[in-house]
Amino acid sequence: MSTLPAGLELRPLHIPASIDSPDAADFREMSRVRNLVYREIAGHDDHAMPADELLPVYRPTAAQIRLVWIALWDGEVVGRVGLDLPQEDGARTGFWLIELRRSAWGRGIGRAAHDLIERTAREHGRTILQSWAEHPATDGPHLDAPTGFGRIPLDRAAQFYLDAGYTLEQIVRQSRLDLAGAEPHLRALLTEAEAAATGYRVIQWTLPTPPEFVDAFAYMKSRMITDAPAAGLDYDEEIWDAARVAEWERTYSDADRHLLVTVAQHVDSGELAAFNELVVGKDRTAVTHQEDTLVVASHRGHRLGMLVKCAGLLAWREAVPESPRVMTYNAEENRPMLSINETIGFAPIAYEGAWQKVLG
Repeated sequence: MSTLPAGLELRPLHIPASIDSPDAADFREMSRVRNLVYREIAGHDDHAMPADELLPVYRPTAAQIRLVWIALWDGEVVGRVGLDLPQEDGARTGFWLIELRRSAWGRGIGRAAHDLIERTAREHGRTILQSWAEHPATDGPHLDAPTGFGRIPLDRAAQFYLDAGYTLEQIVRQSRLDLAGAEPHLRALLTEAEAAATGYRVIQWTLPTPPEFVDAFAYMKSRMITDAPAAGLDYDEEIWDAARVAEWERTYSDADRHLLVTVAQHVDSGELAAFNELVVGKDRTAVTHQEDTLVVASHRGHRLGMLVKCAGLLAWREAVPESPRVMTYNAEENRPMLSINETIGFAPIAYEGAWQKVLG
């Protein structure tokens, strides 16, 4: 076991039953520092989440083990370390993060945290580690994605990954849509999409998922890991069923987050062919996040991506008119989905690198 730098403690994070319980102090402080780190990186608070909304995301599930440590320097929480371990049979992957306040840089905390992550991943039989990091635009040397789509600066974070033996596999674009005045354009695009999507209809719901659609929705969720562009990232296939959908729903409903699912259904077969998710926190004036969007491979070519996105955004404006903007993420090589977003009006605001290491 490696020796930690003097003054550093990597303390396993206790997950409390309630954010107001006496043993929730570490979790509340982790949440506060998490939000400060994201503000330092991005320059805005659109990634922030209050502690009570974050807590349900950290409760144990059958689908994955979520391990978290807080990084303390001389007793002060300066960051967090996380490792997610999917629990499908034969799973090989581990997904990790190390997030530190800038004031804590240069003390060897990141290296010690990564040693902990790699050691823990090996103990759980994992052979592939993956991590994502935002790389703010700067002048100077850059790294091109091996896909040929996108580039990031060779910054401090990128150098950390390279030194630790990681390969840059993919660039992910963060995009944002300002909703003010967007409705006429969205309605025009929806009309065009409806004309192209003959034989399909739009269905929408808020949680919980209607019982008659649970199995079909679970199938579509399972395809996110296999059907979306993954570049050289090596993923384990995910198994979704009704129980996993219910666990996923609880991370939103227990936090009083509002989520709208918009699907396209093939009328003749009854198959669900595409879906889109929009979610906002209990503060309905905050940013909306567009989460998963997928068109099932066998139903592509009918403008269903545009259909579910525009129908979702228009319904969202009626349900949550106070939310001023929407944020979303897409792989840079995913030109079909990016073209839809660009046509709608999403503009790029930042880029993330997707990094992978195969453990020897």
